[in-house]
Amino acid sequence: MNVPVTDGTANEARPFAWYRSLGAKGRRAFFGAFGGYGLDSFDYQTLPFGLAAITAYFGISSGEAGLLSTTTLVVSAIGGIGAGVLADRIGRVRTLQLTIAMYTVFTVLCGFAPNFETLLVFRGLQGLGFGGEWAVGAALVAEYCAARYRGRTVAFVQSAWAVGWGLLVIVYTVLFSVLDADVAWRVLFWVGVVPALLVLWVRRSVEDAPEVTARRAKTKSRGSLAGIFRPELLRTTVFAALLATGVQGGYYTLFTWMPNYLKVSRGLSVVNTGGYFALLIPGAFIGYVCGGYLADLLGRKKTFLLFSVLSAILIVLFVQLPYGANGLMLVISFPIGFCTSAIFSGFGAYLAELYPTELRTTGQGFTYNFGRAVGAAFPAVVGFLGAGGAIALGAVGYAIAALALLGLPETRGRELTGVAS
Repeated sequence: MNVPVTDGTANEARPFAWYRSLGAKGRRAFFGAFGGYGLDSFDYQTLPFGLAAITAYFGISSGEAGLLSTTTLVVSAIGGIGAGVLADRIGRVRTLQLTIAMYTVFTVLCGFAPNFETLLVFRGLQGLGFGGEWAVGAALVAEYCAARYRGRTVAFVQSAWAVGWGLLVIVYTVLFSVLDADVAWRVLFWVGVVPALLVLWVRRSVEDAPEVTARRAKTKSRGSLAGIFRPELLRTTVFAALLATGVQGGYYTLFTWMPNYLKVSRGLSVVNTGGYFALLIPGAFIGYVCGGYLADLLGRKKTFLLFSVLSAILIVLFVQLPYGANGLMLVISFPIGFCTSAIFSGFGAYLAELYPTELRTTGQGFTYNFGRAVGAAFPAVVGFLGAGGAIALGAVGYAIAALALLGLPETRGRELTGVAS
């Protein structure tokens, strides 16, 4: 049952009323989650941008290169599910610290890998932290939010992905312009030590929402995978996992292979490839933010459906343009970034609203990361079939996401209490 999302006050119409409504503790939680997710993005993107150099350095095939990405996503699913259960047991903030520390350590170690097999292991272990951070941070912030602002607030956390991504593009462009590629890809991973500083700040400054801490203390059964499959939640869990599978399959197919595709298939230089991302990433940031406002305005399901359709169309158009039509590809980069990112904006709020407090991060962690694990097969398929037209397979993922919405309820305005019905 939907709840009205406005109270008629003038303050509510202000663009950043959501931020003021968080209070001092909520704002610290917001910055902790925002920083964690932005640096998560920075560390994750080191592989896609270094992939061409890594492939040449170790002399691996495109299939093996795709395996690096797929392994990261599959192991991140395990990390995400485990972190979700852990956060329902020991708290959001403590788990957030662990996930950030995990992806930081193994990102740096990737830069020291002496061979492909070692890099594969380190990258997989990096995924344990990468997978867990999002669900925990999103739940932490969602639990401080007023229901009417939840979509846009958690969407701003999601927008940190574009910020981290943009920072990585800058670092990548500088490093690969001044260093030999055999060295530059290693330094790119070593720069990933920066998130270690965030762990110290989160430990000192951020805490779980007091109401949630009190509710968690009163319930005996929490953080159980079996709990999200009990009869009243089974349908929700199945269709939410399917939604996450479709969206992430489409997204990771495109963005795992795009840097390599632009460089190898389209013959672009490092600087020219950076030019595409100079449009795509701002589009992504604006998409994350606008997607959150739309999720509050239109509802969660309509927003997912809208951007599923648009993302599928744009991906097919992007890879089917003829060779040499680089100007058109450049123009399409902005809306691709916008649509494929805006669809993610609703996840943090929507998944939080589908599950009760004692199972919230378990439900979020499982459904989102199950989708990540299954969606990870998409980049691997492209790796074996070849990039270019095969990237259009990502459009299939968005079709799956649209179908999954048929089995899920609308939750706009729902308070984070009780079991979702």
